[in-house]
Amino acid sequence: MEKELVIIIAHYNYPEGLELSLNSIRENIDVDVIIVDDGSDSKPDIDGIRRDYSNGNIYYDELSSNQGVGVAANRGLELAQEMGYRLIGRLDCGDICYPHKYEKQLKHLNENQDVMLLGTCARVVDEDGTFLHMLKFPTQYEEIKKKMYFNSMFLNPSVVFRTEVISEVGNYPYKYRRASQDYAFFFNVVEKYKSENLPDVLMDYVVESHSISTTKRRLQVKNRIKVVLEHFYWGYYPIAGLMRGVFLYFLPRHTTTFFKRILKRKA
Repeated sequence: MEKELVIIIAHYNYPEGLELSLNSIRENIDVDVIIVDDGSDSKPDIDGIRRDYSNGNIYYDELSSNQGVGVAANRGLELAQEMGYRLIGRLDCGDICYPHKYEKQLKHLNENQDVMLLGTCARVVDEDGTFLHMLKFPTQYEEIKKKMYFNSMFLNPSVVFRTEVISEVGNYPYKYRRASQDYAFFFNVVEKYKSENLPDVLMDYVVESHSISTTKRRLQVKNRIKVVLEHFYWGYYPIAGLMRGVFLYFLPRHTTTFFKRILKRKA
């Protein structure tokens, strides 16, 4: 029998963040969770998590060694397909869902059967919970398709997508397993399927000192440039997106963060 919704969380040495994220899921529907541990030294207390989580079932799997978030996420996708889930969501350890986030997304997907992937907007905070800026995305498919060349138009831990897209576009590309695997996956989905964002701010996205965008920024930008080249055609958006990527590759992280905060607060 087909199951409704499962959320995939890749965990690596952050059990307290995992528990925060799970505790934030407050829905009137069942929301099952697949946790894939990416070879952590600090393992989560799964027995305690299963005891405390009341919104659905918790499934747990471990990789034998640290192989990257893309590999852990793909293991979660494999399990979700094997268990027959119709919809798959993503969530990162430490990020906070607002009440009824998944109910709102499922309602939109049920009312719009042609939409295959759906994200949301978010409030960006630091590790202490201090507000930094709002993260808003285009909601309409045509605009999303164009602007994907500039950056990902989806926040990875916000998305819910129909499992059937995997049979056409595949999993998170293995070659980007250490950085930008979500951008590559979303680009493949957007190229073939209608994808949208809700305009609602439905979660807090935490910018952490040990996040990939901080510790592996140059690799992330380099991989994004590669993704743009894979989808390149001679047109304004691909050319401008490629130029943007090259510019960011050589620009220091603290400079981009400074201007990003200014622009976001003025928006």
